[in-house]
Amino acid sequence: MPATVWSGAISFGLVTIPVRVSSATENRSIAFHQYHLEDMGRIRTRKVCEIDGETLSQDEIGKGYELTKDEVVPVTDAELDQMPLPTAKAIEIVAFVDRESIDPVRIADSYYLSADGAVAAKPYVLLRRALERNSKAAIAKFAWHDRERLGLLSIRDNALVLHSMKWPDEVRSPNELAPGAVDLNEDEIERAIELMDSMTTDDLSGYRDLYRDALEEVIEAKREGEELPEPAAKENKDTGGVVDLMAALNASVQRAKESRGEANEDATVHEMKPRKKTAAKKAPAKKTTGKKAAGRKSRSA
Repeated sequence: MPATVWSGAISFGLVTIPVRVSSATENRSIAFHQYHLEDMGRIRTRKVCEIDGETLSQDEIGKGYELTKDEVVPVTDAELDQMPLPTAKAIEIVAFVDRESIDPVRIADSYYLSADGAVAAKPYVLLRRALERNSKAAIAKFAWHDRERLGLLSIRDNALVLHSMKWPDEVRSPNELAPGAVDLNEDEIERAIELMDSMTTDDLSGYRDLYRDALEEVIEAKREGEELPEPAAKENKDTGGVVDLMAALNASVQRAKESRGEANEDATVHEMKPRKKTAAKKAPAKKTTGKKAAGRKSRSA
């Protein structure tokens, strides 16, 4: 079971649900340290005071808010814990919204919520079933890591999940990034939709982090003193000229169908004609005598 990173209670009207919070994901990336190339000595980051130049331990370091360059207001952890905030130890549900209305850009980290004790089991299941029946998602507020956060409560495999969210003013507008008016015809749009349909799947379990796998092979080869794996051949994609969008869509649809093992009717019709001609030329050879056939077999052998 993953470690508990936070504990508190879900506040649902007058209902209180004690919960434990644990991370729903884990970082599987391979991390590197910095080393001195000459002697492979470890390079570490030291926390040094700008005034006296001393290296400080974590116990000697505190928080402060810089009002001006010469004026800093110190703030202690005890003062932050005593803030008059109703969400200090609670996940307070403030509203319910349709799940489709949530902007995915606002979703950040995800955490599992488990019932903390036998008393929490019934209200925990009650909230979960209520969310299941009305297809709603709960919007909540909670205080964590020295700030109040916005959260989204959803369900995954009979468990409540808390997704931390960005506040509305933390999401940048993409309007200035969108391209201007372009010429598109309905055939191109329909072909793009066909490509989407051919790539649609209900199972993403087969996808792996190929970069991490390749990196592990490199590390293992260097550890054993072996030659490094050969680099994968890169697909040659000429993007310098004008792209024939329709041709690219057609080729993409064909490739997606081939990867799924689906037959292409057009390709099948074109391939059947030469096969019939070849079969017609070889037909007389099948009427040869057994001796000739045996002779051919012996020569081929």
